[in-house]
Amino acid sequence: MNLNLQSTDFELFDVSPRFAQDLAQLDARWKALQRQVHPDRFAAQGAAAQRVAAQWSARINEAYRRLQDPQRRAAYLCELNGAPIEAESNTAMPPAFLMQQMALREQLDDAAGLADVDAIAQEAAHLREQWLQQIARQIDTQADWPGAAQSVRALMFLDKFAADLARKREALA
Repeated sequence: MNLNLQSTDFELFDVSPRFAQDLAQLDARWKALQRQVHPDRFAAQGAAAQRVAAQWSARINEAYRRLQDPQRRAAYLCELNGAPIEAESNTAMPPAFLMQQMALREQLDDAAGLADVDAIAQEAAHLREQWLQQIARQIDTQADWPGAAQSVRALMFLDKFAADLARKREALA
């Protein structure tokens, strides 16, 4: 195994450190890496070698999950470039975004049926797609790391809202 524990996820997967990623390429690379480090390949080398392989397998899985998920990938890129998300301590958002979130939450609170929830979900999905496009521009084109970090925090709000939508949908079903 010639893998390096100090490698970034992007280095480990041999992909460019960009927001835009080819998910099929990530999937293929994940499978190749897992074949390379599978503990069964090290059975003849003893328990210590198998433990190291298992640790590598866990590291590869962690990197794969981060690179596959747009929010986690964007947050990771921001952190690698000196703009940590700090979602727990930095909740400052533009007033227009906060007003938009409040309006969506009010709509969700007032939703009387699944059709209402579906309409709100469609609006939220559209907003999420707009934020993903903005994050892609901020990271891959502009290298605007502080702006991308703020956009990732907005995406986190929307992803949390999606979970709230699912709970409301369950309650109405």
